[in-house]
Amino acid sequence: MPTQEELIPLSGWRRKLYIIIFEADTRSGRLFDLALIVSIVLSLLTVILESVASIRQQWGPQLKVLDWLFTILFTLEYLLRLACVHKPLRYARSFFGVVDLLSILPLYLGLFIPESRFLADIRVLRLLRMFRILKLTRYMGEARELKRAMLASRRKIIVFLGTVVLLVIILGTLMYVIEGEANGFTSIPVGIYWAIVTLTTVGFGDITPKTPLGQALASLVMITGYGIIAVPTGIVTAEIARGASATPTDKQSATRLCPHCFSEGHDWDARFCKHCGGTLPRPARGEVS
Repeated sequence: MPTQEELIPLSGWRRKLYIIIFEADTRSGRLFDLALIVSIVLSLLTVILESVASIRQQWGPQLKVLDWLFTILFTLEYLLRLACVHKPLRYARSFFGVVDLLSILPLYLGLFIPESRFLADIRVLRLLRMFRILKLTRYMGEARELKRAMLASRRKIIVFLGTVVLLVIILGTLMYVIEGEANGFTSIPVGIYWAIVTLTTVGFGDITPKTPLGQALASLVMITGYGIIAVPTGIVTAEIARGASATPTDKQSATRLCPHCFSEGHDWDARFCKHCGGTLPRPARGEVS
């Protein structure tokens, strides 16, 4: 249950800032989010161009200045997000909170490890907010249904992956015994590597069996691979068909975000979060477009 402090609604500048940053159903919030998307795309383009040697030689200093400007901008935005929520640490540990932090760390780490600054490409994950900003509620509903199906079938998938691990160990050991070091299978781990590559139908071809018995085993593994690939797909598909969750109704907003637990999908006229019971800040009359 939320504490009394959590039930106190946002007020003053924190409420206004929260609505601008976290709510995409207001004019100011939508403009902020669209500007953020443009900034993310431009920052990604800057990092990508900087990785090209010829462009870096000619425009290196300018690209670095742009990269620092975007990083400072995102750092300020991250601090503002923490400032306008009830529990900053809870947001910092949430998915988008971690992504926001990781998007600004690479350039600071680049002061000590130069190549790490190119990891700023993780900012592309921030574009997931486009589903909220552009009000693609149908796609968000499908994403929630896929997540539900994956969670519902996780035990079956774990059992399946465990079986595959045992299978590749057995197949790798058999191929090591059959082919031996003379044909490139210098150890059981090498045989396991070959079994994984073959069973997943990747087939790099760097290690291939030479004896008739080894080739017969390889053929069996390849055929088995096609059947194995279909198993997890069938498990998840069955869960989706078994219980598809209802898509958001007209009374629901896919972009109304709880400042306490950061859950979405609340009714337009909801005053409290249906998940944690915290108070939902409501945009002022006329702000919602």
